[in-house]
Amino acid sequence: MSAPALKQAPLREHTRILGLGAYRPDVIVTNEDVCQWIDSSDEWIRQRTGIVTRHRAPADVSVIDMAEGAAREALAKAGIEASQLGAVIVSTVTHPYATPSAAASLADRLGATPAPAFDISAACAGYCYGIAQGDALVRSGAAEYVLVVGAEKLSDVIDNTERTISFLLGDGAGAVVIGPSETAGIGPSVWGSDGSKWDAIGMTHSLLDVRELALAANKAGSLSAGESDATDAAIWPTLRQDGQTVFRWAVWEMAKVAQQALDVAGIAAEDLVAFIPHQANMRIIDEMVKKLKLPETVKVARDIAEAGNTSAASIPLATHRLLQENPELSGGLALQIGFGAGLVFGAQVIVLP
Repeated sequence: MSAPALKQAPLREHTRILGLGAYRPDVIVTNEDVCQWIDSSDEWIRQRTGIVTRHRAPADVSVIDMAEGAAREALAKAGIEASQLGAVIVSTVTHPYATPSAAASLADRLGATPAPAFDISAACAGYCYGIAQGDALVRSGAAEYVLVVGAEKLSDVIDNTERTISFLLGDGAGAVVIGPSETAGIGPSVWGSDGSKWDAIGMTHSLLDVRELALAANKAGSLSAGESDATDAAIWPTLRQDGQTVFRWAVWEMAKVAQQALDVAGIAAEDLVAFIPHQANMRIIDEMVKKLKLPETVKVARDIAEAGNTSAASIPLATHRLLQENPELSGGLALQIGFGAGLVFGAQVIVLP
């Protein structure tokens, strides 16, 4: 007796980004502000990083709040109702709960329930990872429309007095809606990781360390009865990086990944209208532009000057600003690449919405 025929979701050939949204917190932190916490100067920070200001969210604005703001704009621009979403993906490393996910709460706020919702932890490559997954879900027939959000409140996980990474970081969120298309709008993803450099960027403590440190602090009497363990600043995990290791890896290896993304998409540098790298450091961006031999006709996103490094939010935020300032780029080809803690990386050529 033969088994009954199994049905599978119909495949779709093409996808594209239908709409883009952004959320930038109102609080602006200048280099002069940063220099109150570290022994530095506005000139040094500009020369080393290209950063002039960064946005940071107040205490009452959460990762989910920012994600919602960006998502609502993306949905509106795509002309899609939240109820039509087949999946909600949030890339973040700063949602303060290991579980439940930020995506589940966001889906509920937007009215996307019962769409599947999940977070991904891929740091500064997280948005490109989300694009890869959203593209695959739509083309596989698992979803018709997918919301991809990069949202970070990095100000919650920095020590303002340390010099390796704190002065680089900002907060914000960017979002896109991916859906079916009659023509190709998202090229093949080139993505991967190099775990041998796992400790080049990371937190000072794990959650298990926090528990042990809190117990030790209580035993030593440094916390009074009933006082929250989190009030001891030394216990709270914060970000650190080995700047030279990260810089060398980004400059030498990520240009290769970016070129691979062009090659698999069948696109030459001169076909691009824009290059949108992760906004990690202006010097890294400049070096990548040189190594890729990008013509002067290609607009290069440099949102880092005003926004700082916003990890998973940096590429959609930079894309949003680039399109606001250059609306004629809409419909053109852009190369985007994210890279960061893990170390992880992801890149695609896309058609700008």
